[in-house]
Amino acid sequence: MRFLLFVSLSGLVAPLLSLHAQDTVFSSGGTEASLVELYTSEGCSSCPPAESWLGGLKSAPGLWRDIFPVAFHINYWDDLGWTDRFATPATTQRQRDYAARFGQDSVYTPEFILNGREWRRGWLSDGLPKPAADKTGTLTVRRAADQTITAQYTLSSPREHCTLNVALLGFNIASDVKSGENGGRKLQHDFLALGFASTALVAGKDGALTASPLHVSTLAGEKAGALVAWVSDADGNILQITGGWLPGAR
Repeated sequence: MRFLLFVSLSGLVAPLLSLHAQDTVFSSGGTEASLVELYTSEGCSSCPPAESWLGGLKSAPGLWRDIFPVAFHINYWDDLGWTDRFATPATTQRQRDYAARFGQDSVYTPEFILNGREWRRGWLSDGLPKPAADKTGTLTVRRAADQTITAQYTLSSPREHCTLNVALLGFNIASDVKSGENGGRKLQHDFLALGFASTALVAGKDGALTASPLHVSTLAGEKAGALVAWVSDADGNILQITGGWLPGAR
């Protein structure tokens, strides 16, 4: 993988500042929310409208409360004449894992995944997806001043095989595409996954699930503007989400 990870707590519209100077904490509370993943590529001519729709969510009233968007760039279109500098093999494998879970014969772009399930309406629909009503427990994520990320997931009943996922997102990132299907176009990326990592959650002495400290670096020297973290189970269901803008991002 090209990026590593560290974890922290949240889920509010704005990050909470911890008692430790410069730490950023996000906490989900018991809120119901939806994770929207977009699988896209700079080498795909059908992707810019989908990315434009996703970018419009920056002004959505429910951002970081009801909806948490993440755009993952895949690399299987790189052989069409343009190499996407934000695409990684790990992201491509993540989409292929979804396809296997859905029973799909192949992968495609643009593809939306809503709360761990294929969402074919996506950017073609008029409204936002309704928040999922089955979120459970409280996810807290802390990003320290040294960018180490730690997390704790507290829930009322025991769960096994839970995974913590953390993405660092970039905004207002421009690319001048010189060749391929989008040759001659200037593309803008928002909610772009610049860094991503997953790790298993393990039960602590108090019954809460915790993750080992992680550190996530970003691609192409870009600065992250937001963090999104979510817990998934063995079947890919999204159990809880949190995140928001990082200090200085806006």
